Amino acid sequence: MTEPAQAHHNGTNGTMMQYFEWHLPNDGNHWNRLRDDAANLKSKGITAVWIPPAWKGTSQNDVGYGAYDLYDLGEFNQKGTVRTKYGTRSQLQGAVTSLKNNGIQVYGDVVMNHKGGADGTEMVNAVEVNRSNRNQEISGEYTIEAWTKFDFPGRGNTHSNFKWRWYHFDGTDWDQSRQLQNKIYKFRGTGKAWDWEVDIENGNYDYLMYADIDMDHPEVINELRNWGVWYTNTLNLDGFRIDAVKHIKYSYTRDWLTHVRNTTGKPMFAVAEFWKNDLAAIENYLNKTSWNHSVFDVPLHYNLYNASNSGGYFDMRNILNGSVVQKHPIHAVTFVDNHDSQPGEALESFVQSWFKPLAYALILTREQGYPSVFYGDYYGIPTHGVPSMKSKIDPLLQARQTYAYGTQHDYFDHHDIIGWTREGDSSHPNSGLATIMSDGPGGNKWMYVGKHKAGQVWRDITGNRSVTVTINADGWGNFTVNGGAVSVWVKQ
Repeated sequence: MTEPAQAHHNGTNGTMMQYFEWHLPNDGNHWNRLRDDAANLKSKGITAVWIPPAWKGTSQNDVGYGAYDLYDLGEFNQKGTVRTKYGTRSQLQGAVTSLKNNGIQVYGDVVMNHKGGADGTEMVNAVEVNRSNRNQEISGEYTIEAWTKFDFPGRGNTHSNFKWRWYHFDGTDWDQSRQLQNKIYKFRGTGKAWDWEVDIENGNYDYLMYADIDMDHPEVINELRNWGVWYTNTLNLDGFRIDAVKHIKYSYTRDWLTHVRNTTGKPMFAVAEFWKNDLAAIENYLNKTSWNHSVFDVPLHYNLYNASNSGGYFDMRNILNGSVVQKHPIHAVTFVDNHDSQPGEALESFVQSWFKPLAYALILTREQGYPSVFYGDYYGIPTHGVPSMKSKIDPLLQARQTYAYGTQHDYFDHHDIIGWTREGDSSHPNSGLATIMSDGPGGNKWMYVGKHKAGQVWRDITGNRSVTVTINADGWGNFTVNGGAVSVWVKQ
């Protein structure tokens, strides 16, 4: 079993920030912004930062998921640029140093499923497969011209002398000789097949995009392991966010992570992106990977999204139902939104702004789960007119950092109004809180905060309620909340 996902750092609640959104400006200044923001993040209670994919993509504007050269962190002139969208390698290392100096851990993004932006083509024997059932071949074997040749001319053999060829891949979706797209080609050759076990959507969901890496090829296995160790040591990483794991042979991810941990001697926290609103499928993945890392709580995200779109008619008692955090709290990284769910992106499912403070209170003030704050929520998404919610999220971060400790009591007993309390603990003076939220007209709820709190006067740290609550002799308070809002009560 991996270390608990709560990742308590120095006795403080662990809180991760995803420090990017899809539409950041291509100005090469993102690493500098992160460097300059580190002290501020520390003050807000951020204990770890997930940085965007740091290597050279298919172009300078690539967010990083069109991975071209995993060893080029903005160091070599490739794809028409030295820097990445985010800056140069030296700027990246400056940002990491700044985070470390502020006691903040750094999690690197890992994109091992596919490669894009190849340097040349090769003639490859392949068959077409049914897009909705990739196990079904729908053509005879013929030769296609595939973008599978990766020579990295700008980098040469620096950091690695490995060159990628067609046999390091399973398939692709483009035949250059016929200019055909929207077909999925499975390569033919000794031992060539889709990887297994992967997600069963579309029969076999190994193929996602670009040139799909063959996780059964021994040279690939060795090279990606070497890269993982290099990436960890080069940036002094503390953990990983692993992309698109439902498209990668499950045992491969488990074994890759074990190798990197053993070789570097670092525990390496890891969270995998298994994007599926299906707890059973996620549990199967965790089983097949020996529970050696955490996963993003995608089902919880969809609960939050659905609640925000239900016009006040969502049954709030069910907000955690079917979520990872409800069933497997130490393996759940909870989040409200991310770069894929934001407006205009492939998995768009953006939680409505009125519900965002409720959603963040849910992930930040409860005991279970390791919460991730999204850059696009915190700083806004100017390209899509999404305003910063910093003023709403900051009090919740403060609540987590200062007050969200001790025994938890849940009051998921009303379809509109739910709440929970934390009794606090002796190592965090004045800790303890009461969170109450309503997707309907608002109201009140009696909740227990601990007999040792008797006589204390509590205030709403969000500023939504201006009244105070006095804790009675038995340790109970009558806490109130506005309609469609959240209040987090703490000692005045």
